Amino acid sequence: MQDKEIKGFSGTKLFRNIVCIFLCFISIFPFYILIVNSTLASQDIVGGIKLLPGNQLFVNFRNLLSGGAKTNNVNVLQAMLNSLIITIPATILQIYFGSLTAYAVTVYNFKLRNFVWGFIYAIMMIPTQISIVGFIKVTQVTHIYGSFLAMIIPAVAAPTTVYFMKQYMETGLSVEIVEAARIDGSREFKTFNSIVLPLLKPAMATQAIFGFVASWNNLYTPSIILATQPTKKTMPMYVEALKANDKERDWGLIYAGLFATVLPLLVMYFTLSKYIVGGVALGGVKE
Repeated sequence: MQDKEIKGFSGTKLFRNIVCIFLCFISIFPFYILIVNSTLASQDIVGGIKLLPGNQLFVNFRNLLSGGAKTNNVNVLQAMLNSLIITIPATILQIYFGSLTAYAVTVYNFKLRNFVWGFIYAIMMIPTQISIVGFIKVTQVTHIYGSFLAMIIPAVAAPTTVYFMKQYMETGLSVEIVEAARIDGSREFKTFNSIVLPLLKPAMATQAIFGFVASWNNLYTPSIILATQPTKKTMPMYVEALKANDKERDWGLIYAGLFATVLPLLVMYFTLSKYIVGGVALGGVKE
């Protein structure tokens, strides 16, 4: 009987491992092809899928660094710097103010609490494409159209982040800790910054990854707001410019640009993933 249980357990474990390995392979394989294609010449890529790297990596990246007419002489480093100027402040603002808003809705009991939460929840349902005309008008009135500020400031209002942080606070934040801090004379902002934020590290790390990826990969809004400023191309705009002429596409150059685009996202993920794992291992707030 015991041998059957061991065999059944081993079989289940083996099947689970095979499924995990298969899913891992499906996830990693596109990145591998991306890296391989960035080392190939354009004609080799057009010829079909290649599994072995080529010798054109440095040639492709040298062309990216040189810029060209397609990208208004903006090279990959300038485009990456432009994206970082937008993405880093936007991510910080999104995480901090999203957490602050979620904290207010979770901890404070005021009359319009349900209305405020319902309004934030409803805003999540509105696509960016619907509000873009009004957003453009606001940027023109405030004289920030064509500037990086138009891409950074809206990150303060991130309903998705507020929703996620509120759900996390309802299970991972002890209100008694906040009340004890108030009794000790701690002011609200000090309580939030010194006590609440450290407890939210796993959730903040998760949202920082999502926020960074969303802001970094954003093509729609920058293409409209920064259209009059060719030197302010972000990385998605830069890669899109490389693909602009379908008759003269250099696929090796395009894949090298995509590879350069993915690198900061990988760095961001591996930097913050330890906080997510640490938060899961902790299992909650100890009272």
